[in-house]
Amino acid sequence: MDNDNLPVVICMKWGELYSSDYVNVLYHAVQANLNIPHKFVCLTDNEDGIVDGVECYPIPDPLVTDAFTRRGCWPKLVLFQPDLYGLKGRALFIDLDTIIYGDLKPLIEAEGEIILIREWRRFVDYFRSWQINGQTSIFAFNLGELSYLYEIYAADPVGACKQFRNEQRFVTHYVKSMKFWSHPTVISFKRHLMAPPLINRFVKPKEPLEETSILVFHGIPRPIDVVPDNQQVWGSFFRYGRGAVKYVRDYWLKHGGKDPE
Repeated sequence: MDNDNLPVVICMKWGELYSSDYVNVLYHAVQANLNIPHKFVCLTDNEDGIVDGVECYPIPDPLVTDAFTRRGCWPKLVLFQPDLYGLKGRALFIDLDTIIYGDLKPLIEAEGEIILIREWRRFVDYFRSWQINGQTSIFAFNLGELSYLYEIYAADPVGACKQFRNEQRFVTHYVKSMKFWSHPTVISFKRHLMAPPLINRFVKPKEPLEETSILVFHGIPRPIDVVPDNQQVWGSFFRYGRGAVKYVRDYWLKHGGKDPE
């Protein structure tokens, strides 16, 4: 396969919330779970500490001055630019706060204009009208072929941010064709593996199923919260835990992450 048309795994890192360790661990995990030739790209404002093998590029202008601090991740929309640093072909975007648990080849080769997570219902959503939305922690698409999304956003970026709660609602609203990852290929740590509120104070999180390829940590807790093994309290009142989650700790250390202890 032409090197210019290799599948591309993409992540983004900005600010201080996620260290270079997150990029490095994700890179090593992808190498272990994607056995076809590919590129690994990180769009970032600081490439210090990121290992060789990761192709780093600056994050293009997100067009809204406070895009990096708004609700959601509006800078992700730059991925849909007509030309993103000359990258071509199929791409799989993966958030940094994600655990690679199995084979990624079926995900990056899956066909569809865009394939996303079907947004998981929160407790409050069971008491109001529910609209199916895509969730952009993990999505596959063809580079350059969703430029119409970027063009709609670029025409009025401030208006888009005012109209939509976050960038994934914007994508859901305007994309022409959308598919979702099957369960349990992509699952949520707090929605699928943690015990219900209060019970989670006594019952540790379950392990992912054998069919799971990606485990998503969205919101709190983050992976780094459950890596230390010193009986630390993590999460929130409803998503409560204590100490290390062994399979997350093992994953983090196996793929080169520093022990936060």
